[in-house]
Amino acid sequence: MKFEVDTHTHTYASGHAYSTIIENAKAAQQSGLKILCTTDHAESMPGAPHFWFFSNQRVIPRFLSGVAIIRGIEANILNTQGEIDVNPTSFKSLDWIIGSFHEPVFRPMDRDAHTEALMNTIKGGNVDALGHLGNPNFDFNFDVIAQCAAEYNVAIEINNSTLKGHSRAGSVDRCYDIAKAVKRAGGFITTGTDSHFCDTVGEFTLTQKLLSEVEMPTEKIITCSAKQFLSFLELRGREPIAEFSQM
Repeated sequence: MKFEVDTHTHTYASGHAYSTIIENAKAAQQSGLKILCTTDHAESMPGAPHFWFFSNQRVIPRFLSGVAIIRGIEANILNTQGEIDVNPTSFKSLDWIIGSFHEPVFRPMDRDAHTEALMNTIKGGNVDALGHLGNPNFDFNFDVIAQCAAEYNVAIEINNSTLKGHSRAGSVDRCYDIAKAVKRAGGFITTGTDSHFCDTVGEFTLTQKLLSEVEMPTEKIITCSAKQFLSFLELRGREPIAEFSQM
């Protein structure tokens, strides 16, 4: 199982990452990726850039080092109402929006509150994927959220960085269970490295292992090919990106 798209990467603009988008694109090319999503942290995260950074992503070339660039953001889930911190002026400049829990922005609560927040985030219609859900600090009802995400065509991320066990400790077994819940629900999976340095862009060894072991159907993994990913964006209601019409 191989992936042609990395849907979750950071540049030094996030405040705690250390590579440029050019360095990430070069690493993506060397890893054999066809599409790189650049998804720096939205402004509520300490150290994150001002919303102008995201509104101006239209200046980023559509190809760097021969790799297609998807202009994205990792938004913060702000509350149980499912609000996210994407400025209204930024939406038109973004191709891809991940919604994630982060402790500095959303103080961990209880299972019911986290489930409510995720459901409302999905139903709000503004996120294309939910990021690194394995974090045990944000427990939730796996089956309820998997079903809701499948109904609204929101992808669930399997995060390779999480599976390494260095961050969000205690997530690994939960990620397996989440993937199984998504499979039962017939939902979509996306794969992101959550790279904060360019040397991990496109490195999916642990993600490949997990998805192979749970026997996730490849037609439900939107990163298996560039075409699958772009088709998913259209399923989400996004306009086709003209520069990628030959992919």
